[in-house]
Amino acid sequence: MKKNVVIAFWFTLVTTVMFGILYPLAVTGLAQVLFPKRANGQLIEKNGKTVGSKIIGQMFTEPGYFHSRPSHAGTGYDATASSGSQLGPTNRNLLERVKGDVGKLQAESPNAPIPVDLVTASGSGLDPEISPAAAEFQIPRVARERGMKEDEVRALVQKHRKARDLGFLGEPRVNVLQLNLDLDSVHPLR
Repeated sequence: MKKNVVIAFWFTLVTTVMFGILYPLAVTGLAQVLFPKRANGQLIEKNGKTVGSKIIGQMFTEPGYFHSRPSHAGTGYDATASSGSQLGPTNRNLLERVKGDVGKLQAESPNAPIPVDLVTASGSGLDPEISPAAAEFQIPRVARERGMKEDEVRALVQKHRKARDLGFLGEPRVNVLQLNLDLDSVHPLR
C-alpha cells in the first residue's frame, strides 16, 4: 500500500511539473518566437497608442462609424466576460432586443434587407468582423455622416474585405476596427 501511495505522489508531482509548468512555458516561448504578433493578441497601434485588437470587437455607436455585431460579453465586448446571451430563440427578452434593433436599422435604411449579423450576437460576443452584406448595409449612413460619396466608402469596405481562409474555411468578412481606423485616416469625422 505504501509503495502505491509513493508512486501516485511521484506521478502526480512529475506530471504536474511537466504539463502544468514545462509544457505551457515551451508552447508560450515557441509562440513568442514563431508568431509574436498573434501570441500577444494582434494589437493595433495608431500614433504609438494601442487602440484595439484585430481579433476582439469594439463598440462603435456614432453614426459616422461602421457598427459591429451586438455583444453580450459583460457590458459589451468585455474580453474577460466572453459569452453569448444564452437566450433561446423564443425568449421574450431576446425577441424584444432583436425587434428594437430591427426597428432602428429599418429607420436607417427603410427599403434594404437587414443582414442577420447586425441583429444577432456571436457565441463569444467578441466578433471583430461583420459580413460584407452588413458593411454594405451601413455604407449610406457612414457616407452621409462623413460627407463622402458612397463609392469612396464602398472602396474602403472592399479594401478591408477578407475572403474565406484557404478558399473554403469560414465566411467572407470585414474587420470593423481596421475599417473605421482607415476611415478616420482617409476622411476624419467633422
